[in-house]
Amino acid sequence: MDERSLRDRTCDLWRDRNPELDTSAMVVVAQVKRISTLLDRAVEDIYAEADITAAEVGLLVPLRYADPPLTAIRLAEHLGMSRAGVGKTLTKLERRALITRAQNPTDRRSTLIHLTTAGINLIDEVFPREIEAHTQLLADLNHERPAVLQGLDRLARSLEARSDC
Repeated sequence: MDERSLRDRTCDLWRDRNPELDTSAMVVVAQVKRISTLLDRAVEDIYAEADITAAEVGLLVPLRYADPPLTAIRLAEHLGMSRAGVGKTLTKLERRALITRAQNPTDRRSTLIHLTTAGINLIDEVFPREIEAHTQLLADLNHERPAVLQGLDRLARSLEARSDC
């Protein structure tokens, strides 16, 4: 049986059957997606047990120690998410009584987002478990971690420079 991954074989087939097509970006994107999938899998059970989604955790974590409280617009900018996506997720969190929204005294067009006690308790229980799962997943990096971080930072900066965001 071929030990090479389906991803590797797919890249090879595209390159072989379409030699005029530069598929080098496909290899990088495939690797990033592979890493993302592995990181997501590491926390699936944690989120399922807590009845929370990755998007919800993504919003609750920066809200936990936000001082001053954040607005939805600032949260969207901070996370690189759409305002609509943030608004939709905040509405779900508010319905579950994990956050509250209060009118911003300095800008009546926006609201300030606060975690409720239930939101604080949930994120204080879930986030350390997420960190531990990711720590275990990345444990073998050891001394290579600075080089990996440098490469990832370079990739992120390159993508940001070419992004319309």
